[in-house]
Amino acid sequence: MAIPKLPDAELEIMKIIWRCGGETTSAHIYRELEGKKEWAVTTVLNFLARLVERGFLNVRRIGKANIYAPIICEDEYLESASRSFLERLHGNSLKSLVASLYDGEAISRGDLEELRRYIEEKAGETL
Repeated sequence: MAIPKLPDAELEIMKIIWRCGGETTSAHIYRELEGKKEWAVTTVLNFLARLVERGFLNVRRIGKANIYAPIICEDEYLESASRSFLERLHGNSLKSLVASLYDGEAISRGDLEELRRYIEEKAGETL
């Protein structure tokens, strides 16, 4: 199942929720954003409402507080977003992606060595 790509602002909110490891409130999210974003409380509430509409979050009311919990876990989102990125920009070619990053000096020879060890480890698991 393809999970829709989130706009950067909504992804920022989801990262906070995922870090909480469960349920959280809008007040907690707003505190986490203080000093990082200049968003009004209403802006954060609008982002949360969109995330509920899109099926990323569950919301339930306890007293005066809304309690938000992720429906889609971080690993699911990362797998889907990574797969989509690889397909759209590199024609599903991992070699193209790695070459682009290496040629653009975004990764080092040390990074390539780490990737090689990871691939060898994963290849050994399937034998």
